[in-house]
Formats: sequence, C-alpha cells, structure tokens
Amino acid sequence: MNIIGRNIEQKKLERLVLSQKPEFLVVYGRRRVGKTYLIKNYFKEEFSFYSTGVKNIKTKEELKIFYTALKKYGYKGSNTPKDWFEAFSMLEELLESNEVRRVTPQRKRIIFLDEIPWMDTPKSNFKSALDYFWNSYASTKENLLLIVCGSATSWILDNITSDKGGFYNRVTEKIQLFPFSLKECEDFLISNNIKWSKKTIMECYMVFGGIPYYLNLLDGNLSLHQNINNLLFIEGGSLYYEYDQLMSSLFKNHELHNQIIAVLGKHHNGVLRNDLINTYKLQDGAPLTKALKELEECGFIRKYTNYFKNKNDSLFQLIDPFTLFCIEFKSKNNINNWLSNISTPKYHNWCGYAFEILVLNHIKQIKEYLGISGIESNQFAYISKLKEKGAQIDLIIDRKDGVINLCEMKYTNNNFIIDREYSEKIQNKLNVFVAESKTKSSILITFITSEKLKQNEYSNVCNINIEGEDLFR
Repeated sequence: MNIIGRNIEQKKLERLVLSQKPEFLVVYGRRRVGKTYLIKNYFKEEFSFYSTGVKNIKTKEELKIFYTALKKYGYKGSNTPKDWFEAFSMLEELLESNEVRRVTPQRKRIIFLDEIPWMDTPKSNFKSALDYFWNSYASTKENLLLIVCGSATSWILDNITSDKGGFYNRVTEKIQLFPFSLKECEDFLISNNIKWSKKTIMECYMVFGGIPYYLNLLDGNLSLHQNINNLLFIEGGSLYYEYDQLMSSLFKNHELHNQIIAVLGKHHNGVLRNDLINTYKLQDGAPLTKALKELEECGFIRKYTNYFKNKNDSLFQLIDPFTLFCIEFKSKNNINNWLSNISTPKYHNWCGYAFEILVLNHIKQIKEYLGISGIESNQFAYISKLKEKGAQIDLIIDRKDGVINLCEMKYTNNNFIIDREYSEKIQNKLNVFVAESKTKSSILITFITSEKLKQNEYSNVCNINIEGEDLFR
C-alpha cells in the first residue's frame, strides 16, 4: 500500500538504510497515528526480524510470542527462551546465520521491535536485556538497523529517549509521528475513494483530528455526520470506547493525565499551571510536570505564552480535536444519536473552538501562505492587562522581519461578514495591543476564516484573509 505524506519521515528512513554504521531508531507517537503502518509499508515487511509486544499478558507469554517470531524468521533452536537475555541471545544467533534476510542493496539487517512497552512486563528485565543486546552486539554491526516503536509514550520517553543509563546517547535517530495535516487527510480520503469537499474535510478534521486509523474507518457511501454517529455514538461502533482507552494506552499512570484533560476541556483558552494546582487541586511537583510534558509531546495540549513573555503567564491549552469532541459530546452527555445534535447552539459553539484548534495545528501552512516559511517567528497569545475594555488575541505571529500578524479565527457556514460593531471591536484590540506592547513592528490584521470574507464597507479592517481552503498545502 502507498504511504500518504510522511515525506520527512521517509527521508530519515532512507538515510538510515544507506548509513554505513549501526543505527538505532525510536519511533513514537500517540495511539492510532500510523507508526507501525509507516515502518511496515516503507520496508514492505521485509525485515530480518519482527516481533510485537502484547498488552496485559505475562512475561512467559511475551517470550513465547518472541520465540514464535524467531522461528518464523529462520531460527533453528527448539526451546522457548527462559528470560529476555536468552531471547536476545537467540536473536543474535539468527542475525549471524547465513539464512538471515538482508533486504536492502546495502544488505542491511533490519530488526523491528513493535510495542516494546508491552514487552516490559513487571520484573521481566526486558529493558536491561535490550540494553545489553544493543551495547554488546548491535552497536558493533555497521550493517544493522534496530527500530523500536511504541504508543505508550511515557515508557518510550522515560526508558529510551531520555534514559540516563544504558541507552544514554545510544539512539541515533528519532521519529515522532504526528497526525495528518488537512492536505494529508484529503489525500488519504481520496486514496480510499472518499471525495468530500474541503469544507467537509475540515469538519472531519475537527472531529477526528487527522488520525489515520480513524479516517480509515470512514465509509464514503455515508455523509460525515452519519459516519460520526455510527462510529462514536452507536454502541458497538468502532470508536465507541476509543476515548475511554486513549490515555491508558499511552501513559502508565494515566489518572493525572485524565484530570488535566478534564480541566482544560472546560477552559478553551487555557489554564495557568498555578491554577491547575490552586484552583483545581492538582498536586504540584514532578508528576504534574511530567504529565504536562507527556501530553504536550503527544500533541494533546500546547504550552503557550502571553505576548509579554512573563513566565507566570504560560498557559496550557487542549488542542487535540478528537479529545475536545469527546469531552463536549460523549463524556458530558448521553447522546445516542449524533444526527439530532447537528445545528444546535452547543454544536455551533463547538465548531468555533474546534476550528481554532484546526488553525493552531496548521501554523506551518499559514506561514507558507503568507510567504514567510523561511523567516523565523514565534507564536503567542495576547491577554490584555486591562480589566475593562481589554482585549484577547488567540494567535499572534511575531516575525523577525519586523511584522506582527494579529490573527482572528472565525468558523461560519456561509461567507463571513464584518459589521460595524465587530470592526470597532477589532480596532480596539489593535489599539490596546499597540499601547500595552509598545511594539514598533508593523501590524497586519489577519482573518483566518472557514469561508470567504465578504467585502463591504467594514471589511477593510482586515489586511489579509486566509480561507480554510488555503490551509490545504
């Protein structure tokens, strides 16, 4: 099957295959984002060895699965390994045999260990055995590529990429796989013979967030809303329990992650860390820091700063579309028919915030449209210090070329119209921002709208209009 997008990742894989030294690649990312699909399809499953861990089974069963894989790839031994050290010793024996599969022109031996966090059962010494395998054997073989992968991001970060022990500075390359962009969603849907309008694809992204597994479940013979209903709201639907399983699949101690997400889901503009502690009674300390970092690493939240760059003004905001949708319509309500909720006030309120999340996840595409991809910039929010006649701007792009884009994000079903009242509101935001920031940069009021901006006597308050379709790049 063809790989949609993932161009940067494929270039990394190509470089590792062509490398003349031993390589250790770590692939990680949230559940269902396509990690295994990328590796299997890039190498067309032609591995020297492949095995995967299975969640919630004992060490003995994990070792049986590993041994079965060894036999499949040509290992001649007849006894199941008694521990992970013996299992990796068997793998070394297989890799040194004449029958081992060498699939690339460089005769590279490619080992793919998938879902390794599940192999690391309690007291199994899996990590120590993997450490010993790499440091005593694999790291000495110039034509060997070891790929490890896992959705349990906290395990990957703690035990491999940020490890201060045996894996310290051993990883030679990392691939953190993110959800599809709008353009990649469109290409993926077309490959599945689903030919929806760009507006429909935007709303699809606002629900499913560019997760390939979710997109692959869509039925092109049904409308988007029929798909949402069948997958999420009918018991037995493929995604009916997905949200309940999401955090537990990624993080070992996920209760704190769930608490953070629950709080942020109630505050669309973000929450200060101090408020998480003082207002919502989350315990301060290393566990909170770690949970926030892990949620940020997986793309569920973003940490952003007020334009004035006060460290205490850093907020945490939920930016994962699927999580937001489930919080709004599954965890709070007993909805059993999504179709009856379309066009309700709650639905329209969700559309507005979900579109803002879509925009925040496409900063790269916005910069491309503006022609500033090569210009360094920082993204901020702005919250006025004034309690009366203050202003809030959800996205500021502060560019090194002396220009600031103040961005307004608006979702509508029809062309967006700026009236007199709204024009005055925008002018007030501009005036307050300039007065408080004392910036000497040029200011461009930038509207990012789902539909076209209708020209009228008030629309000249907007310098640049980026339409939803412009984000498909």
